[in-house]
Amino acid sequence: MTSRAATGPRSTTRRAGTAQIVLVLGALIALGPLSIDMYLPAFPGIAEEFSSNEASVQLTLTGMLLGLATGQLIIGPLSDAFGRKRPLLTGLAVHALASVLCLFAPSIEMLAGVRLLQGFAGAAVSVTAMAMVRDQFEGIAVARIMSRLMLVMGAAPMLAPTLGSQVLRWSDWRGIFGVLAAAAVALVMLAVFALRETLPPERRRPARIGASISTYRSLLRDRAFLAIALIGGLMMASMFTYISGASFVFQEGFGVGEQEFAIIFGVNAFALILATQINPLLLRRFRIMDVMTVAMIGAGLSALALVVLGATGVGGIAGAMIPLTVALGCGGLVAPNTPALALSRHGEAAGSAAAILGFLQFGIGGAMAPVVGAFDSTTTVPMGAVMGSAIGIALLLMVLVRRDEQVRTFG
Repeated sequence: MTSRAATGPRSTTRRAGTAQIVLVLGALIALGPLSIDMYLPAFPGIAEEFSSNEASVQLTLTGMLLGLATGQLIIGPLSDAFGRKRPLLTGLAVHALASVLCLFAPSIEMLAGVRLLQGFAGAAVSVTAMAMVRDQFEGIAVARIMSRLMLVMGAAPMLAPTLGSQVLRWSDWRGIFGVLAAAAVALVMLAVFALRETLPPERRRPARIGASISTYRSLLRDRAFLAIALIGGLMMASMFTYISGASFVFQEGFGVGEQEFAIIFGVNAFALILATQINPLLLRRFRIMDVMTVAMIGAGLSALALVVLGATGVGGIAGAMIPLTVALGCGGLVAPNTPALALSRHGEAAGSAAAILGFLQFGIGGAMAPVVGAFDSTTTVPMGAVMGSAIGIALLLMVLVRRDEQVRTFG
């Protein structure tokens, strides 16, 4: 009786501490999806103001994604050397500055360039948040925390187009970047007062270029780690393919308005969030690799359906919505499990390992996103083809991962 009474408060304290970590890190990570998705309803308006085509506007999204990718390779080792909090605060401050510069961009080229800087700054938030999770949790617990984090940060892509549409009621697309600047400033204050340093000095690594290169070389020699990271990148690329092409398919192809598009985007985001919350329940009964494999097969079949239904015109807008919702839901069963598997292998260099994960996620996503626009089509055929190609390669890599002894032991 005494023992149970003693452990009860400690358990409650741990749960409260975990909830605070999830809420604070979720709020910080949400800045990335907000920066990516909030201006999507303004794509046609941006194209009209700058007299640009669809592919040129999508390059502003690509700039953001490439900045997120390359920034992580630099900031990851810095977070291993100087702790998590300093790079995080610096990144938030630079993000606020970049948002102001986007607000005053005089051309589509300048906007794309500043979005690159904005993405670079956002990388600090992404990589340090993931490393903070690994600093404090291990094994399946990382997958569970990542699932909860995606609940919090998943509200961002769900609400972002709606928020952007509301801003467009009283402003043009520039007002959206004013809102992002204010959000970054608010998050600086949140990080200062509500987040503690999770990497003590005795666990930090040398701040030398040679040491960073050596760490990356060691990580890349781990074939299973690299394959898992590539799977995460390819699955994220399928999601960014949807993000970059959705506004043109639904707004121009099916003729829906800004407000209706925000609802469609929200439904698909809800499917993603719901899947991430089902994920911890599935992990209680099934191996993590089995959950990921079945989800990836489901996503691949959904991408194939997009191609077939888009080419034949069968189903109309429902023929686009249903496969996309299923594909994104399946992606929600892969997204939190990929970092759990990858980071479990290299907890001693969590910042650098998280940087490779992020680099491949946003790098592959940034490279593939404009491919849809290059087809200059308002059907779901190019979107489904690009998504299906990425998922197909990810499934081939999964065959390699499943042969790894450490992975089989983990999940």
